[in-house]
Amino acid sequence: MMTDTMNPFVIAQEQFDIAADMLDLSDALRGHLRVAQRELCVNFPVKMDDGSTRVYEGYRIQHNLSRGPTKGGIRYHSSVTVDEIRALAMLMTWKCAVSGLPYGGAKGGVVVDPKVLSDSEIERLTRRYASEISLVIGPEKDIPAPDVNTNPQIMAWIMDTVSMHKGYTVPAVVTGKPLNIGGSEGRNEATARGVVYVLLEAARHLSMDLSHARVVVQGFGNAGANTARMLHALGATVVAVSDSRGGVYNPSGLHPDALLAHKRRTGALSGFAEADAISNADLLEIDCDVLVPAALGIQISEDNAARVRARLIAEAANAPITPAADCILYERGCFVLPDVLAGAGGITVSYFEWVQGLQEFFWTEREVNAQLERVLIGSFQRVLRVAQERRVHMRTAAHMIAVQRVADAVTTRGIYP
Repeated sequence: MMTDTMNPFVIAQEQFDIAADMLDLSDALRGHLRVAQRELCVNFPVKMDDGSTRVYEGYRIQHNLSRGPTKGGIRYHSSVTVDEIRALAMLMTWKCAVSGLPYGGAKGGVVVDPKVLSDSEIERLTRRYASEISLVIGPEKDIPAPDVNTNPQIMAWIMDTVSMHKGYTVPAVVTGKPLNIGGSEGRNEATARGVVYVLLEAARHLSMDLSHARVVVQGFGNAGANTARMLHALGATVVAVSDSRGGVYNPSGLHPDALLAHKRRTGALSGFAEADAISNADLLEIDCDVLVPAALGIQISEDNAARVRARLIAEAANAPITPAADCILYERGCFVLPDVLAGAGGITVSYFEWVQGLQEFFWTEREVNAQLERVLIGSFQRVLRVAQERRVHMRTAAHMIAVQRVADAVTTRGIYP
């Protein structure tokens, strides 16, 4: 059983409460913002390749709609729970608000291990799940995107399913689509590029030279692998990386492209000849300059925070650090770039894709990246200023900005009827 201290929704509410206390938020607003506005739970059958039928459980949760339609990814994972989706939907609200995007937060998920399904089974599962949640999604209501174990092809199936229901093509119903059906240039690398833009700003603030930094990346999916590649291209030394099966470590450095080639060939990072094996837990404690948690949530807690030796942490994953660990890291002088700031590249370019889809007018990759850099550098500077003025760590500062913006929207709109 998951204890309250490791329950992701309890952690998300605790982070909210810290910011709400700093803002002296009213009880009425606290009550409104601590919970999701809408929660949809679906149980749906899927026909398997062998002719049998299996029932899967899925969710789509919308945390807050005050600033616009809701936005958030869909994940396929065997560990998905309703509290995890609630927490991630809340974090998406703050992530959008920190960057000034006109969205509320949402999240979706299906309790499934997609690695044991065939491509045709994943397609049928996706289309049925999309049909079930079509009640609440749409370009003006709620726009899904890729997340853990989902990708552009899955977004294409969702778009096609909704379009078949409508009788016409609805490209803006999802983001993270393939380019040939309305996706955006730069979307695939957006989360990683956002991490790197914010890391560069933080490094300047800390007088750190990223070109000489020793980097550790936990998680080697889209965000982690692309972050490793971009930091390597800047001259940083990537000393350790990991995936769900474990990690590899070489203090002399690893080449991300060689690691990607090995993973494509074998299905995992383990066994890479030019490195030693290391566990995901030990990887977090390597002596390094920059640590990028890019896997799942709750990786650094009060149990291991004191052993984390990174000077700078950039959260590419959602909620990898607990509130208790935040305090320990802050007291030890570790500078943490929170998920709602460092991980905002994906949602920002998703916003750009949504805008392009609605207007049917598309931008070049250079334009997308320039706008992304502008948004994230501005967000970093605002969060840093609040952190310095209020003498709090960056997560609390980011949440203070976000919660205030959402609370202002709720207050301005009022209560209906």
